[in-house]
Amino acid sequence: MIYLELFLTFLKIGAFTFGGGYAMLPLIQAEVSARGWMPDADIVNFIAVSESTPGPFAVNMSTYVGMTAGGFPGAVCATLGVVLPSFVIILIVAKCFDKFRSSRIVSGCMSGLKPAVIGLIACAVLSVAKTVFFPDGFAAFSFTNAAFYASAVIFAVMTVLAFKKVHPIIIICISAAAGIVFGYASGL
Repeated sequence: MIYLELFLTFLKIGAFTFGGGYAMLPLIQAEVSARGWMPDADIVNFIAVSESTPGPFAVNMSTYVGMTAGGFPGAVCATLGVVLPSFVIILIVAKCFDKFRSSRIVSGCMSGLKPAVIGLIACAVLSVAKTVFFPDGFAAFSFTNAAFYASAVIFAVMTVLAFKKVHPIIIICISAAAGIVFGYASGL
């Protein structure tokens, strides 16, 4: 049954991913692709949509995948699955906060998880970059494609703006506008 599969898949993703939505991205991509719930290009497109809509990234992604694969009940099952582990963990941490705060085991665990989370986020960045810049695979003709240069220019400008501490909402709006302009100008 698709609803149980959605719930259990996103329960697993929520339980084994630390570091937020971006750290979940490689697992979401792998699970969704393996089950054929949607093509990689749709996942990448929704990453952009998920970034520009209110709410947590992982919740937006799980809801979208659930809706695509199983309609409204699928969206509910996937969303419940992804948030349930965090909800339970937060309840436990809140109950035992004083013990966790001074525990060497918990401190050591968090020190070990930080580099893993950075690696997962880097993996997600590379996976999304591959899909955005080289949707048909890495080939010489990719460098003659107008979409490649449009994406590269938008990426470069937005990176500079991010380092200059421009507000993320402004960066998202400028990126969307630039994508529309480049899209119409190049016939994408």
